[in-house]
Amino acid sequence: MALDATVAPVLSLLDRYHLMLRMRAFEDACAEGIRTGELRGELHLATGQEGIAAGLAGSMRPSDWLVSTHRSHLHAIAKGVPLLPMLAEIYEKASGLAGGKGGHLHLFDPEHRFSTTGIVGSALPVALGHAYAARMEGSDAVAIGVTGDGGVNTGQFHETMNMAAIWSLPLVVLVENNHYAISVPASGVIAPPGIAGRAAAYGAWGAVVDGTEVEAVASAFAEAVAHARGGSGPALLEATCHRFRGHYEGDTDHYRTPASREEMVRSGDPILIARALLLERGVADAPTLD
Repeated sequence: MALDATVAPVLSLLDRYHLMLRMRAFEDACAEGIRTGELRGELHLATGQEGIAAGLAGSMRPSDWLVSTHRSHLHAIAKGVPLLPMLAEIYEKASGLAGGKGGHLHLFDPEHRFSTTGIVGSALPVALGHAYAARMEGSDAVAIGVTGDGGVNTGQFHETMNMAAIWSLPLVVLVENNHYAISVPASGVIAPPGIAGRAAAYGAWGAVVDGTEVEAVASAFAEAVAHARGGSGPALLEATCHRFRGHYEGDTDHYRTPASREEMVRSGDPILIARALLLERGVADAPTLD
């Protein structure tokens, strides 16, 4: 299943299930480096958020740019960034994407038009620049900027949305709302009508989607991309999800109770949700999925 084909691939639920498994295995391989001491510094994993990233695949073209956050591995996989050079970069190897000098927080792959920034909210103005470049070049490419619920209360979010709306730029802002900005609950710092509700203030397309349901994400993201690619200006998509691990590896996660963590894994795992649908529809039996 090539994600860097000349045209965006058409992915089935089984394809996306396979992709989510690959994403989780990749994160597990990263986590192993913390256990062995081979990885240094903070490591931010997106275990539990695979439904969002796997939903992006299939709507992005090779000409589209995706600019991600400090929690970026899954987005890179969705964009077609090769796994081995990316893992080597995270492990600070010379064979990595940037010779091991960017590391986990600064992944960069210009061939697949993917980059990250470790500064909260700052992926958005970078993506805005790519959207402006597409306009200047007369291209039908779009730019996707990713941030979290913590990033939407920064000035970069407002300035990016405002400028994209004024110039009607082909920008999709994707907000992964995992309900916590490090340890601060989003419910206590984001005023009504919520993140997606802000789109109306900019005259932009806006929607919220359950990020644990990969098909719902794929549908909503495809609509957002079509809106931006069609010349109608920016789109703001909020995808709700759960972060199963701490903010970073080593985070004590004291701000969430053990019971709440168990419940989010039990009822909000996008892989298990997709698996149940595949079995219910008779697409594959349990041994095949195993």
